[in-house]
Amino acid sequence: MVASKSSTLHIRHVNLARGFRGGERQTELLIRALADQGIQQSLVCRSDSPLRGELADLDIALIAANHQLAGHFSGKRADLVHAHEAKAVHWAYLQRCLRGTPYLLTRRVPQPIKDKHFNRMTYRGASCLVAISSVIERHLREQDWGPVTRIPSALALLPSDPERVEALRRRFEGRRILGHIGALVDRHKGQRLLIDAARRLQASHPDVLFLCLGRGEDEAVLRRESADLDNLIWEGFHENVGDYLQVMNLFAFPSRNEGLGSILLDVMEYGVPIVAANVDGIPDIVIHEQSGLLVPAEDGKALAEAIARLLDNPSLGKQLARDARSRLNGFTPEAMANAYLVLYRRIHQDNI
Repeated sequence: MVASKSSTLHIRHVNLARGFRGGERQTELLIRALADQGIQQSLVCRSDSPLRGELADLDIALIAANHQLAGHFSGKRADLVHAHEAKAVHWAYLQRCLRGTPYLLTRRVPQPIKDKHFNRMTYRGASCLVAISSVIERHLREQDWGPVTRIPSALALLPSDPERVEALRRRFEGRRILGHIGALVDRHKGQRLLIDAARRLQASHPDVLFLCLGRGEDEAVLRRESADLDNLIWEGFHENVGDYLQVMNLFAFPSRNEGLGSILLDVMEYGVPIVAANVDGIPDIVIHEQSGLLVPAEDGKALAEAIARLLDNPSLGKQLARDARSRLNGFTPEAMANAYLVLYRRIHQDNI
């Protein structure tokens, strides 16, 4: 049950991203979880933001801002602004200057923040800096630009449809599915390492099919570089991710950098064993030999060996998947919303 003081709290979320990726999914999940608790909210986003469609069923005020200078005097003044990405931080700083509204920010990327004047000014202006993983928290504390706390991302509770799942099972009958989900941007997600692993395992594990979901700037070149492989499919972007997770036997996540890797939480919920790169925020989720297998980053040979280990030892994979699922209580949208609510209330009280 929500305390009466929560119902009067008005949170203004800001996300000025053009597309819809992990950060936007987390923005949506948080808004929905807070709405379930009766929190008044508004959202500043681009006029063409996919978030508008994703949140169309909620009673939430939408404020159009196609850049950081727009939307500052639209709607009534909120109690608190929550900036969800880099441009939103600039918007929130200006809102504080113009209307006196306190703000917090969530940082989702693992790269250290550049020590520039405007970064120092906007980060120091925030009431709190939220990191989604331990590596980001460490970077923020090293900068010492303000109070820091850690609130991890949440799993998305992805649905699945039995008829579509059955169709996929018929399509891939006789194959073991090694899945991957992520934007096809190799410098981030490391899909060339998947191509390397598929090439290494083609002869020894001929029944294994690498199934990669997603689109991105490297799609054409990745298709060309793997054209000779008959054990790898670039499936493209699909919204029904849960259906695909139902048919996966293993999941590979060889990212070269990763703030947290929240898709791994959804993979765990579906009971799929994981092999992932030991980089940035991923070890916050995947604990080696407990909730999955970690391999050195940038190492296709190690990735292939870990995949083969789980393929050849299904009981180990089942054990890792069971242990992974048991750790998900702290990664639900409700847990994320409750953690932010504590923070919102504290900041609000400090600014009364």
